[in-house]
Amino acid sequence: MPDTDRIARLEQTVTDLTTRLQRREDELDVRKLQHLYGYLIDKCLYNETVDLFTEDGEVHFFGGIWRGKEGIRRLYVERFQKRFTHGTNGPIDGFLLDHPQLQDIVDIDTDGVTAHARARSMMQAGRHKDYADPTNPMQAARQWWEGGIYENIYKKVGGIWRLHILNYMPQWHADFDTGWANTRAEYVPFPKITYPEDPTGPDALITDHWLWPTHKLVPFHMPHPVTGKPIVAERWQGDIDRERAAREAVSA
Repeated sequence: MPDTDRIARLEQTVTDLTTRLQRREDELDVRKLQHLYGYLIDKCLYNETVDLFTEDGEVHFFGGIWRGKEGIRRLYVERFQKRFTHGTNGPIDGFLLDHPQLQDIVDIDTDGVTAHARARSMMQAGRHKDYADPTNPMQAARQWWEGGIYENIYKKVGGIWRLHILNYMPQWHADFDTGWANTRAEYVPFPKITYPEDPTGPDALITDHWLWPTHKLVPFHMPHPVTGKPIVAERWQGDIDRERAAREAVSA
């Protein structure tokens, strides 16, 4: 084989390996970013959480969409911080809000500056009885579970990966003592009023949202890795009939 051909093949190998290495490093950086997000909201470090997002980022959460840094700050600082920690940026005694980040699957787009990830959180939360406020239902003594799925988009800005769209779909809740077989309907109410009518509300509402015992598939950002087909789920006829009856009852 001529030297020129060997050199060309070697250069191509180096290029391919460099691309693969960069992709793996990007995957690790996105994974680290997502796990850091979990650590920050565990400890109610909401200012630092907002800093993880792009300027035009969005948070899709509990049936609402908060847009841009202003909207994201409205959610984490004006809503969560005031509600959970009395306006304190950081943990307070008697309040638990752990968000383990699990089963993350990260895919880097061919442009090298966009990434998608699917992950899971199973939150343990509660307020200790010694720190409860009996006059405020939001600060009553309680302990509960929450399970949810992320389908997020990330952007590399100035060489640094940031959250671009955090799409967190809570799936189920349960009081610790009674469990998920007894979860009451709309355990956490979806937002129904947008900003600015609700000063901390979302910029828009999500209509196709659900909570346990309704049980649907959060769409996957990637196809099946073996078949290449979209990953979809069937709906049991009993669920379809129940949904139709509920719609007809509302319109009646």
